[in-house]
Amino acid sequence: MRYPQLFALMLLLGATACMSTTDNAMAEPAKTPMSASWKDRPADSETLYRKRFAAIAARERLEYDVMAPVPGAAQSSLPDVSTDALPPSAVEKIVGYAAKNNSSALLVWHDGKLAAERYFAGNTATTPLVSKSLSKPLSAIAIGRGIALGDIKSLDQKLSDFIVEWQGTPKESMTVRHMLSMASGLLEQSFEMDPDSPFPRAYLDPYHGQYIIDEYPLTDTPGTKYSYNNATGDLVAIVIERATGRQYEEFIGTEILRKIGAPGGTIWLNREGGLAHSGCCMLLPAESWLKLGILLVNDGKVDGAPVLPEGYVDEMRTASATNPYYGLGVWIGSPYTERRGFMGPVSQAPKVFHSAPYLANDLFLFDGNGNQVTYIVPSRKLVILRMGDSPPKEPEWDNSFIPNTILKALDK
Repeated sequence: MRYPQLFALMLLLGATACMSTTDNAMAEPAKTPMSASWKDRPADSETLYRKRFAAIAARERLEYDVMAPVPGAAQSSLPDVSTDALPPSAVEKIVGYAAKNNSSALLVWHDGKLAAERYFAGNTATTPLVSKSLSKPLSAIAIGRGIALGDIKSLDQKLSDFIVEWQGTPKESMTVRHMLSMASGLLEQSFEMDPDSPFPRAYLDPYHGQYIIDEYPLTDTPGTKYSYNNATGDLVAIVIERATGRQYEEFIGTEILRKIGAPGGTIWLNREGGLAHSGCCMLLPAESWLKLGILLVNDGKVDGAPVLPEGYVDEMRTASATNPYYGLGVWIGSPYTERRGFMGPVSQAPKVFHSAPYLANDLFLFDGNGNQVTYIVPSRKLVILRMGDSPPKEPEWDNSFIPNTILKALDK
């Protein structure tokens, strides 16, 4: 049966999703509070959970059935493509590579100029693209904005200041930094075709946030082990909402996307009026993901005005104590490894292939399931975005080909 492989991909790296076509897809649902505990949730929520679980097992896809709008800039502000930003031969190479690898969009920004903007398979500049785990670095940016606004004290503040249910428990020592560096100590991601397993429950349950708080297992002392899991990614929305008193989707749209002049989109809620998923499940046009990279190239500033605290981008792109290839929501390009795994350096899970070292030591990246990548090179003022379906298995996707092709061209 293919179900275990399906669930492994869905839960490890962010689900492949289908946009809902129901009337609630763009509705602005009224927020309702989480229940006092997960066990006190309404009885009909279990029916919805079982329906989602059965549907994804049967159809091998997940339909985002409750979507909320994410506000953004009123209109695009990308510059026109400049023919002198990069050698045409280099652009031709990367466009060809993207085209044969099932891409939806390829954008290259260099030093204030748009060097390439291509869309594939019927997608356009306004098509909302499924983020998968590109949402995780966006959630780290959200935390930075929360710190800048004074709603969160620092990266080393305890989450139990916001998740008061953890006070007096082994989870009390977990910090914001532990959460963003995947060192929360929460159970490492895996898969089980059991509806009562923590993995589907923490993802598909209409009260998934309260489930993560109340029921998701802690297996290691926070801060001692890198353990990639979507539950940790989804904690961010809970922290933002409790720290700011604002809906996660409204905070993202108003405090980040509008600040950087990026279009908005939609995000999956766990139920009508419920909690957004921060670890995945946002749909935005390609431009928005590119502009998040540009924000980080510019050290968290827009036209000189700070959006993120001073030094925060450096914190994001510094390797964590528990994984030399992961910072705060972003992946670190150096030191070189031929294969870098989402589940950590020693895991036997599938790994991303790199045929050669990145040609810039300061390169870091957003990386999600299906090779959704945003390469960011501050020293060269370079941002490259590729989004789309999973590339063919043969020849294997090379995560270093596109950025190295561009970096070679810039060095000529």
